[in-house]
Amino acid sequence: MAPQLNALDLSRAMIACPSVTPEDGGAQKVLQDALAGLGFTCHSQTFSDDNTPDITNLYARIGSASPNFCFAGHTDVVPVGDPDSWQDDPFSAAVKDGVLYGRGAADMKTAIACFAEAAALFLEKHGADFGGSISFLITGDEEGPAINGTRKLLEWTKEQGEVLDACLVGEPTNPTSLGEMIKIGRRGSLNGTLTVHGVQGHTAYPHLADNPIHRLVKMLDVLSAEPIDDGTDHFQASTLQVSTVDVGNPATNVIPGKATAVFNVRYNDLHTSATIDSWLREKLDAVGGEYELDIYVSGESFLTPPGPFSEIIADAVRSVTGNEPELSTTGGTSDARFIKDYCPVAEFGLIGQTMHKSNECVAVKDMAALTEIYAAVLGRFFEKSS
Repeated sequence: MAPQLNALDLSRAMIACPSVTPEDGGAQKVLQDALAGLGFTCHSQTFSDDNTPDITNLYARIGSASPNFCFAGHTDVVPVGDPDSWQDDPFSAAVKDGVLYGRGAADMKTAIACFAEAAALFLEKHGADFGGSISFLITGDEEGPAINGTRKLLEWTKEQGEVLDACLVGEPTNPTSLGEMIKIGRRGSLNGTLTVHGVQGHTAYPHLADNPIHRLVKMLDVLSAEPIDDGTDHFQASTLQVSTVDVGNPATNVIPGKATAVFNVRYNDLHTSATIDSWLREKLDAVGGEYELDIYVSGESFLTPPGPFSEIIADAVRSVTGNEPELSTTGGTSDARFIKDYCPVAEFGLIGQTMHKSNECVAVKDMAALTEIYAAVLGRFFEKSS
């Protein structure tokens, strides 16, 4: 019989650890001790890379049989911002009027704690020999550059012979109430830095110069004037948004020698980063002139098509909340973009209205409901697998 574990207590213990990326602050040790108490075999892995901080990660598993159901998440959090804008210390994990406050409350230490309690409940009911395995894939590098986190932890698990058969990521997926939304995919994200070169000169003698700002404006207009596409069955239309334009010219009578713009493209499953790159260069070449385009891709678009796995989650959500969850691909990127290369992956967690804000919080009753949903997911998953 597995010992009982309380998600609220575990959440508060993890929130009390100031795990602002890249620091762990002891958060994963708190989780590891809780999982070890349930009988999980835990592996703490620290990964390194040039010019990036070392990151602590955790892989834990109970059972040796397949299928292996994996819960994935992150213990790192974003900075608190202005501490004076919080009603309490952001790491005090205060509970007031049925609400838990603290950095990481919504995003996403509570979801990790809820899954831990759900696993404890499942093991208490079925024992350790339930005909499968449960695992945790936890990183400390989701809010950071994501170099020494989930991607490398997945590579390590593969080297160890670990096979993941399905994965549920506990990101906060619900806009306003628990049970509204399950994420079954994510748009791709491509960042472009466009530098247009010209010839510096005097604004009174423009014929002796070549103003790169004028050409940059034309290029940005060409890129943004028309929609990239109209969307697909499961994805909204792709978008291009300019995030900054920089010239660095303090003088009003000088034509600068170069101008730079940075933009982000969120693209659906009609595209890959390679096809978006080609589309961008075709548009820019049509304007003409000397330019440089540097591309950084933080994630490709992906979709776990609606099917048995999403239905298990949706059925669990319906049984607990009575809500019919939308299967969505909206929002930003998550570490599901790495996991999708290893197994079917979906995301379901708490309400995200306060994530990254001051006074980040979750309702304690929602945590109890989420624990119940996760326990129901485990029950349905292994029942269908038997």
